[in-house]
Amino acid sequence: MSSRKSFIGTDCNIYKKAMISLATKDREDESMDHEIVELAGKQARGYVIPLGPANLVVVVTDVGLVGCGAFDVMALSSFGYPAARVRPSKGSSIASIEDLLEGIIKEANPGAEKRGVRMGMSGRQALDLL
Repeated sequence: MSSRKSFIGTDCNIYKKAMISLATKDREDESMDHEIVELAGKQARGYVIPLGPANLVVVVTDVGLVGCGAFDVMALSSFGYPAARVRPSKGSSIASIEDLLEGIIKEANPGAEKRGVRMGMSGRQALDLL
């Protein structure tokens, strides 16, 4: 009986190691990108998170954020957090930080509007205000 338990335990350990290896490989292939974004007078943190066929793209300043269309900026408003989202200036989606910076603001919550963010400005212009 004890040798059987040992065999099953070994088998399970091999399976666990294989699953961990596969999970790690998947994360390496689709890992989050992070970069520093230079703005007027400050730096921000930009993130691109692959989500299957699309990317979740956001740039976060010390005050607020500008994100792709997937962000619910009005929900962030309930926390008093200034936020805006962009639509692509070209192409069909925001896939990179550069796309986000060139994108056009399509929605801003009251906190972002109080800081001067307006619909129609570029993502970079909005981030300079946040």
